[in-house]
Amino acid sequence: MTKAFIFDMDGVIIDSEPIHTRVKRDTFRHFGLEFADEDFDRYMGGTSGLIFRDVLAKSGRKDLRLEDLVEYKHAHYLEILQGGGIEPVEGARELIGSLHAKGVPLGLATSSWPKVMNTVLDNFGIRQYFSSIISGGELPESKPDPAIYLLSAERLGVSPADCCVLEDTANGLLAAKRAGMRAIAFRNPNSGQQDLSLADAVVDRLADVERVLEMEV
Repeated sequence: MTKAFIFDMDGVIIDSEPIHTRVKRDTFRHFGLEFADEDFDRYMGGTSGLIFRDVLAKSGRKDLRLEDLVEYKHAHYLEILQGGGIEPVEGARELIGSLHAKGVPLGLATSSWPKVMNTVLDNFGIRQYFSSIISGGELPESKPDPAIYLLSAERLGVSPADCCVLEDTANGLLAAKRAGMRAIAFRNPNSGQQDLSLADAVVDRLADVERVLEMEV
C-alpha cells in the first residue's frame, strides 16, 4: 500500500524535455562539440553533467571544463523558464493537489539543478504541497542511481517499499526500482523512445494515476 508518493519533475510536472534537448544542442554548438541527436533519448532522466561528461571525454578537449558546459546550459535554460509561457503537464497540478488533499505525503525528486527546480515550483505555485524536495544537483550521482529516492523516503518518514514514484524515463524507473519502490510510468511523447518495462503500471494521462493507485491490494 502506498504511504507516500514521489514525483519526478521533467516530463512529469513540466514538459521540459524538448526545451532541455534544444538547450543542450545549443550548448554543444556554442562550445564546438559534436553530438548525435539520436543519442539524446538514453540520457533523459539524468543530470546535464552526465551527458556533458561523456561528450567531453569523447572529444578529448582539454581546454574545456565540465563546469563550463553545465553553467552555460543552466543559465540558458533558466532564461527560458523565467521568460514564462511554459505550462505544467496536463493534469499534473490537479494530481498533486488531489493527493495532498487525501493526506498522502509528497516528495519531489528531480535531476534538475536547484535553481531550475525552484523556478518551476514557484512559477507553478506547487511548492507548498511537497514535504520533501530534492535536486539531483545536490547529490554525487544522478539517476539511475537510487540515492535521490532513498533520501526522499527517509525525509518523508516512510520505508522505500511503501513509496510510489511517478517517472517518464528508463533512467528514472531504474532508480526507483533500485530503491525498492513501486513505480508508475507516464508515457510522455516528448520524452523520446523510453523503455518503460520496469514500471508496475504505465499511464498515458496523469488523470489515470489515482485510478492505478486505487487498484493496489
